[in-house]
Order: sequence, then C-alpha cells, then structure tokens
Amino acid sequence: MTTDIATLLPTIKILKDEPLSHYSWTKTGGPADFLAFPRSVAETQQLIETARNLELPVTVLGNASNLIVRDGGIRGLTMILTKMDQIKTTDERVIADAGAAYIAATKAAQRAGLTGLEFAAGIPGSVGGGVYMNAGAYGGETAQVLESALVLTEQGELKRLDNAELDFSYRHSAVQASQMVVLQATFRLWSGIRNLIQQEMDHLNYLRKSKQPLEYPSCGSVFKRPKGYFAGKLIHEAGLQGYQSGGAAVSRKHAGFIVNVNQATATDYLNVIAHVQQTVYNQTGVKLETEVRVIGVEPE
Repeated sequence: MTTDIATLLPTIKILKDEPLSHYSWTKTGGPADFLAFPRSVAETQQLIETARNLELPVTVLGNASNLIVRDGGIRGLTMILTKMDQIKTTDERVIADAGAAYIAATKAAQRAGLTGLEFAAGIPGSVGGGVYMNAGAYGGETAQVLESALVLTEQGELKRLDNAELDFSYRHSAVQASQMVVLQATFRLWSGIRNLIQQEMDHLNYLRKSKQPLEYPSCGSVFKRPKGYFAGKLIHEAGLQGYQSGGAAVSRKHAGFIVNVNQATATDYLNVIAHVQQTVYNQTGVKLETEVRVIGVEPE
C-alpha cells in the first residue's frame, strides 16, 4: 500500500498490519491494514475524511464481541471506538459514547437510580454496537429504551436520529444498511430503587453465568431466533453439541454458542456455522440466520 494514513495523522494512534485476534472476543481474525483508536468525535471525523480522500475503505468496530473477522483481515482503515467511553446521567437519561461498554452504561443507570437497562447488564458489547444491532437479552432490547443516537453520516455530517428514524426491529437498525457511524446514544429510562435495580442485574448475570460458556472465548449468541423456534434448542436436538472443526466447537453448555477451545481460526468458526446451518436445515427445514456479524476477507 503506497499511502500511509498513519504518517498523515501522527497525533492519532494508528497501528499497521495489526492482528484483530488481539481485540476480538473469539481471539480470531486476520490483520487490519490500519487500525486506529479515535478518542473523540473530532478524531473520528478526521480519520474518516482522510481515509476517504485516500480512497481507503473504512470499517468501524466497537467491543468486537458479536463479531467474526475472517482470517484474511480487513483492508483499509479499521477504527475501534473503545477510547470514546464517556457516560453521563441527567434526570431520567443515560448519555453514553459509542465506545462505552454496554455493561458500564447499566451500572451508571443503577447508580443514578434509573431502571430500564437491566436487561443489558451482561451484554459484553459496546453501546454503539448495541444500537447497531438492537442488542437485547432476557426480554429487553435497545429499541425499548433508546431515545436517540448521534451519528456521523456518509457525507461526514453529525446528525441526531430519534428512535423511529433508527427503524429498529429484531437485531436490526437503520445503521446496518448505511455508512453511518454511531457516536453516542441517549437512553430514556425511569426512576427506580437502586437496590432493586441491582438485584435484577445480579439475577440476570447469575442466569447468564449459569447457562453460557463464559469460560471460553466466543462471539456470544451466533444465530438469530427463528420465528416459532429457539436456535439453541434446534441445534441441541440435531445432536450438534460438541461438534468441532479445527479449534472451534459448538458449546456443550449452550448449543447457541460456538467456542474457541483450541487456538481456533475464523475459518474454523465459519466451518462450524455452515455445518450447523446445513444439518439443522436438513433435519427440520429451518434456515438459521447468523446474528453474529461476519466481516473481512478470506485469506489468500
């Protein structure tokens, strides 16, 4: 690559040919040509504008939890927003930067005596990722409490979108079909009792720890819930728990998870996903769609 964006932007931390396995929750993924960690909206704008002037593709990541990066890595500029992690509470609102951990936002709400975010107490992703995919758990989802999001448009302009404009549905938002970058989220919550809020968060975290294979690296829940079914139940009934390709395996603890049991590659993960999808379809006629986001290029 002839143009070095790192040289053009020396005040921003930009790594070259950096393995994304160092950052993804699966501990897999090839290298990013350039990997940047913007600390502010202004730096994010500067990075995107410079990359587009250089005709570099731009990929934006949050906490890289519900994500698989192919072994060939990501071309162009990749940005991880976890340095943008400020959280404020005002009256009945929590205002969180996109790179803030969703779990941190739930803790801030609890300290402020605000209820409504308890469902996210164990979601390992970022706030921006939660908006991007309408993340949810235990009957709650982002769409129920998200008032608005500050985004950077494809034209490089800052714009605030309200809940309706984000067009939420199950594991979907309008951001997914656009070049917009989520920079901040505002949650509208309700007054509650701190100790009761904490009790609910503790209860949901207990359920998560007792049912999910948190002892292994994983990308969280792999498949969307098929209408009328549960993905984990279908996978369990297909006898696929323990199925392994390379270092990736269907969890024996929770069939909806694929775990890295022995230095897995992204290709191992994708092979397991494909086998699970084909087997479940052959046995039931149900097509499992991935919830996990798969990005990047195949290795040469």
